[in-house]
Amino acid sequence: MNEEYIYEELYQSTIPSVVSVYVTSDRLGGAGSGFVYDTGAASPEAGYIVTNEHVVRTDNEVDIRFSNGDWRVGQIVGTDAYTDLAVVRVANRPEYARVLSLASENPAPGKRVAALGNPMGLDGSLTTGVVSGANRSMPTQEGFTIPDTVQTDAPINPGNSGGPLVTTDGKVVGVNRARGGDNIGFAISAEITARVVPTLIEHSSYRHSYLKIQTIDISPTIAAANGLDESRGVLVVDVSLGPASGALIGCRGQRQMNGHQVPVGGDVITHIDSRRIDSHEELMRHLLLETQPNDTVSVDIIRDGASLTEHVTLAERPRPTPRRGPNVPVR
Repeated sequence: MNEEYIYEELYQSTIPSVVSVYVTSDRLGGAGSGFVYDTGAASPEAGYIVTNEHVVRTDNEVDIRFSNGDWRVGQIVGTDAYTDLAVVRVANRPEYARVLSLASENPAPGKRVAALGNPMGLDGSLTTGVVSGANRSMPTQEGFTIPDTVQTDAPINPGNSGGPLVTTDGKVVGVNRARGGDNIGFAISAEITARVVPTLIEHSSYRHSYLKIQTIDISPTIAAANGLDESRGVLVVDVSLGPASGALIGCRGQRQMNGHQVPVGGDVITHIDSRRIDSHEELMRHLLLETQPNDTVSVDIIRDGASLTEHVTLAERPRPTPRRGPNVPVR
């Protein structure tokens, strides 16, 4: 099938479900994007919009503009800073604004995608590209990272935030969030969205699991400094954040390696609940998608050259401290 026709058909079938989100309480006003979410409700009046937390911030209401120019007042029902997701409820959504379905798994690199939204205030825009990578960690201005994000070379510009990243069959594989550089954009994965959004609708917030430790990936240099046979797993650097980490030991010193000081002496996490952990990204992804606060997890570690298992009860991650700059008109 002709590629031009594919994207033209994709645009016509999905753009009615994409909205502009306007935050009028900002000093200068703000705008982002969103899309109609499938709650499984049979009623056509049930209208929920998924967007970014940083688009709506802590407002109670936003203005929603649909693709045919219809306006609605949206009530913010839930937000989560750690995944940068938010849900807005509208009454009497237009019938043409049908729900978009989430993909059931992360897309493979090379898969064609389109980013839909309203960049720079240009309503109803589509940009195209491919998936550059999946299971990425995306840093935020608040100082934490969002795991399991989708990287794409489809242009994502200010105003695209909150809009959908879709495959050519119209499935949502991500919620557009940020541009990391030339030809590098990121979207919060459909898996995270499917995990977090229903809880935001039901409870208005999402409780994140927390090991209360600081870790780094095991590089060849760190492996050599700690006497490890292979470069996999994560090294526990610090356990001073609280009691959830009481069963684990952090690094007790440093060693000079290749002209650098390398932390040594901490536990090396290799598995959680029998799931292999090769990186900090995989650790964060597992905690987000597979656990809840107060769960007790089995943590397989290497300590002083010996393999053992500790059982750790997860804490609840505290809300991040806002570190926002001046209001920006387009997000």
